Amino acid sequence: MEEIERKLQELQKLREAARKGGGDKRIETQHKKGKYTARERIMRLVDEGSFEEFDMFVTHRESGFGLDDPEYLSDGVVTGHATINGRQVALFSQDFTVFGGSLGEMFAKKICKVMDFAIKVGMPMIGLNDSGGARIQEGVLSLAGYADIFLRNVSASGIIPQISAILGPCAGGAVYSPAITDFTIMTKGTSYMFVTGPRVVKTVTHEDVTVDQLGGAEIHTTKSGVSHFAAEDEDDAFDLIRKLITFLPQNNMEEPPLVSCDDPIDRLEDDLNYIIPSDPNLPYDMKQVIASVVDHGDFLEIRRNWASNIICCFARFNGRSAGIIANQPSHLAGVLDIKASRKAAMFIRFCDAFNIPIVTLVDVPGFMPGTAQEYAGIILDGAKLLYAYAEATVPKITIITRKAYGGAYDVMGSKHLRGDLNYAWPMAEIAVMGPRGAVEVLYGKELDAMEPEQRDKFLAEKEKEYRDKFANPYNAAKLGFIDDVIEPRNTRFRVIRGLVSLAGKRDSNLPRKHGCIPL
Repeated sequence: MEEIERKLQELQKLREAARKGGGDKRIETQHKKGKYTARERIMRLVDEGSFEEFDMFVTHRESGFGLDDPEYLSDGVVTGHATINGRQVALFSQDFTVFGGSLGEMFAKKICKVMDFAIKVGMPMIGLNDSGGARIQEGVLSLAGYADIFLRNVSASGIIPQISAILGPCAGGAVYSPAITDFTIMTKGTSYMFVTGPRVVKTVTHEDVTVDQLGGAEIHTTKSGVSHFAAEDEDDAFDLIRKLITFLPQNNMEEPPLVSCDDPIDRLEDDLNYIIPSDPNLPYDMKQVIASVVDHGDFLEIRRNWASNIICCFARFNGRSAGIIANQPSHLAGVLDIKASRKAAMFIRFCDAFNIPIVTLVDVPGFMPGTAQEYAGIILDGAKLLYAYAEATVPKITIITRKAYGGAYDVMGSKHLRGDLNYAWPMAEIAVMGPRGAVEVLYGKELDAMEPEQRDKFLAEKEKEYRDKFANPYNAAKLGFIDDVIEPRNTRFRVIRGLVSLAGKRDSNLPRKHGCIPL
């Protein structure tokens, strides 16, 4: 009995040592920075009492250069599985109190092990990143560890949802694992991401930048689009993860969760009948349309502050998860540019990989003109969006609310790209281009020869003629490209009925190793 008691006490002692991480002094320093420790983060994220830890007693295997003493149990990363809202997730949490959260051989092996577990079992993988980068003392073993993790990120892509929270530094090679994952969340003021830091930038390009200016949360959510969310603090980041998880299936073989809903499916929104301005050049807020048609007006927007001319969000229709892509007329008139095309293409491909239906709200005047866009490759990026819609086999419902001009009509979930149900509001304009531009192209020579007063009158007459003939949904409806012209206030009901009818949809692409999306 005494021997058993001694062994049990030894176990408890080792567990306590592991839970201390780098020790009280380093934990205090972490707290002073406004950051939680690795295990505190897990406990705040997951359901109480649900965390099961892997490899608590793992230590590094190298020596020298300061690694000999002390030896830290867990080796700077906490791994395991738990539940969030009762649903299983796997996760790792990097511990900055141990060697600055630097990644070495065994650190990487622990992460690879829990990722393999997540893929095998079929559960979302969540990474909580707070690391000083590669552990210099372990040399190429650290670099190999990063590559091993990258390979698993790629293997898991489209199989299980992958979410990264950046809660401290994430620099150099470490940035590529979050970049491969599906969603990245950064905390304002305490997190940053960059390939090369301010010192290297200063040496090479002679630019003076701070850490925040180079790779802070605001930069990556407004300028680069690297991060999908900017959280106010770590608790806000955990709330975002918990909400995001509610829209997602466990893996690519499952359907998204269906929740009970008391929002009537036949709820009429009379305001939608009048939300479109009588002047076709005036904006309106497409988010009001989204809020009017989804369950309880609740939706989770992705990359809200990047490429704001298009909206990508998760929402529910009668308890069913859906991904919504919508042009935003109140920003750049809802035009498609490089960033908007990339943003929407990524979101569509994620939804398609995880069996999430796609609802598209269209009000698009076309693609952004100009040398800046052409030189930067808008042709390729617009093709990404086209490719994503054409490739997607999940249920696809499209509603044209107002403008759908030119090639932008084609790429925004049109019937020609295998749209399942395509509706239009009565005020929709589906044409090669807007009336003014069309008349100027068709009657250019005649207009050049006219006096200004005569020209204005002729333009007005021809614009009306063009609008009456082409700028309406009925020509497309006559050809079967629009399944029905619907009253705006009935949009919620029509979408919900459509999703119910498409629940059993079976569609597939031709057999191949993979397609070659224009990158």
